[in-house]
Amino acid sequence: MTLAPSLEVPARHRLGSPGLRRVNLALFAAGLTTFMSLYCTQALLPELSDGFGVSPARASLLVSLATGAVALAVIPVSSLSERYGRTRVMAVSSAASALVGLLIPVCSTFAQLAAVRTVQGLALAGVPAVAMAYLAEEVDGAHLGGAMGRYVAGTGIGGVLGRLVPGIVTDFAGWRWALAVTGLLALAFTVAFWLLLPPSRFFRPSRVGYRPLLAHLADPGLRRLYLVAFTVMAGFVTVYNFLTYRLLDAPFHLPQAVVGLIAVMNVAGSAASARAGVLADRSGRRRVLAGALLLAAAGLLLTLPPVLPLVALGLLVFTVGFFAAHAVASGWVGRRASSARAQASALYLCAYYLGSSVGGTAGGVAFEHGHWDGTGFYVLALLAAGLAAAAGMPGPVLSGRLVGRLRR
Repeated sequence: MTLAPSLEVPARHRLGSPGLRRVNLALFAAGLTTFMSLYCTQALLPELSDGFGVSPARASLLVSLATGAVALAVIPVSSLSERYGRTRVMAVSSAASALVGLLIPVCSTFAQLAAVRTVQGLALAGVPAVAMAYLAEEVDGAHLGGAMGRYVAGTGIGGVLGRLVPGIVTDFAGWRWALAVTGLLALAFTVAFWLLLPPSRFFRPSRVGYRPLLAHLADPGLRRLYLVAFTVMAGFVTVYNFLTYRLLDAPFHLPQAVVGLIAVMNVAGSAASARAGVLADRSGRRRVLAGALLLAAAGLLLTLPPVLPLVALGLLVFTVGFFAAHAVASGWVGRRASSARAQASALYLCAYYLGSSVGGTAGGVAFEHGHWDGTGFYVLALLAAGLAAAAGMPGPVLSGRLVGRLRR
């Protein structure tokens, strides 16, 4: 008698498995290359302003154009990944953004530089738009929070390197070489990402359309998570944009080189994001998310008195709270959406980057009219809105049911 061969269903990556280690390393490298590229011009805005003879406000477009392009592209790119696959879209996106980044040092006019940064932002969107959906599909649910936290840690450290590496190199060789070195590092991390990323085993192609987006927006839990994304990123960008002005002015009068080092705080935030993901798996997402938002608010309050050690400690606590909240909320999106996860994650990222642009601009109005106290109370209001959204999260629901209803 001949026994029919058994079809073994592959298991999702679990803690301690070689597959999860490769996933963690690959997505960590993806976070590094994406956010190095996204923020590589931020530390060089004064040099770029002088080099091209443009105002500081116009020079800042080199950051906002890239982040704005990411916000516009994440939803259509995520829809493409539902049809063509997660790994394929991430690989093409990371390769395109790394190659476009190598064109930045050879731009001869500000208009060329702005155009290249916009194209780079569009190319960059593929990795953040799809990474969360890939993790939700390939990693065991009991360990998803930890994996998501490690990816967010990579994005945080990438943001630090994107500010520190150009800032250091430009003192020795100028801004063109600074951006060239950053581009080459981003390319190296991209190659590591390609080599390490395991193929998708649970992805199933689906029809691309707008109905899944409507289904996700109809889920009250996902809407609340999108509000958390908008508010926490608006507050984070506001603090890091305008605390610099406060530290350069009275009563601190810190030199620019010292003020630029505040980006190092993101390292602590990256470590906190990985830990927060693990805590969310063990203790519950709602509890950890609310605790992270309260921690960020406590840190912000510490920055209000004009005492430098308190400001430094407050910024550290605030940063840890922000990264922890982002890690938990982004992981919760992939966990809650049972289908069209890439589009669910893309809506989260769209809200996240809209918070950066819209909320950050509103933070500038608060700073101009109320100085740092006004800015602090503005950010506290944002955190309060995020906390209310987190506290009201409903119980589990399968978004796939909503998708099915809309398709019928």
